[in-house]
Amino acid sequence: MVEKSFYMVVLVLSCLLCLVYLHDRRNEQEVYVEAAAGYNGKRVALTFDDGPHATYTKVLLGGLKERNVRATFFLVGENIKGNEDIVNMMKEDGHLIGNHTYSHVILNEVSWDAALLEINKTNEIIKEVVGVLPAYIRPPYGGWSEDMLYEVNLTPVFWNVDPMDWNSSDVGEIVKSVVDNVKDGDIILMHDIFDSSVAAALEIVDELQKQGFMFVTVEEILIS
Repeated sequence: MVEKSFYMVVLVLSCLLCLVYLHDRRNEQEVYVEAAAGYNGKRVALTFDDGPHATYTKVLLGGLKERNVRATFFLVGENIKGNEDIVNMMKEDGHLIGNHTYSHVILNEVSWDAALLEINKTNEIIKEVVGVLPAYIRPPYGGWSEDMLYEVNLTPVFWNVDPMDWNSSDVGEIVKSVVDNVKDGDIILMHDIFDSSVAAALEIVDELQKQGFMFVTVEEILIS
């Protein structure tokens, strides 16, 4: 009888633990579910190169947080100094942080040693700030050599949609360029070092969310 009572206690405690776990999981996913409201199977990754910028990246992060959107930021190593708080904000808000070299060089147009230095130096800076090494790299201008895969433990990330926001201050034009061309599974290339790009990015988010798109990190696009 004592043995039966013991097993009953264990069973009750196990059920209680399961209920607590499921409640915690529900709370963790609450924001995600809200962001997915109206989701109709279309996903897109919004990516930003060249930051962090002391002013514009902060504005962007605030706008993305208000909209429950996660993005991917490819950071230039030399721009991180003095902006460590912004990089930590990216991590805390659930954004994916990647490498964009130290000084924005075209990797396949410099020496092998110079290319590795650009990559590894930025890796270490990012690790010092957020505690982990990045897993992805956005090669500036798309300049990449497959041989680098054997030397660096990073996955190169390119893009499908490029509104060339760096070359225009016309917010409406940038927004239209993306909205008219984006489709499920696309990776959008933008920059967080221009006020017009940040304004356009937030408008793009608003418009595509109305269309049922969910914004995810590039990792979620690449591994699906």
